[in-house]
Amino acid sequence: MYGIIGQIKATEGNRDKLIEILLNGTREMPGCKLYAISAATTDDTTIWVTEIWDSEASHQASLSLPVVQAAIAEGRPMIAGFGERHIVAPAGGVGIA
Repeated sequence: MYGIIGQIKATEGNRDKLIEILLNGTREMPGCKLYAISAATTDDTTIWVTEIWDSEASHQASLSLPVVQAAIAEGRPMIAGFGERHIVAPAGGVGIA
């Protein structure tokens, strides 16, 4: 398995709209076992995205999906920047086979 934990910084006042775009643009991605989007409780702009994929290749392929490309295009103006990004090797857990 292949995992990513990443931080997105939304522009002021746009975090909830950006979360909505991310949720709508990531519903059907082959090979995706988990795509969790969380709002930070420490500020009004930070979003954490936790992803688990069956492989790195599946993750890379997802970036070419039309629905993902549309979400990226719509959300890009609302992104102020990116913070931490960690590549991890998921070992399992509740809901993860």
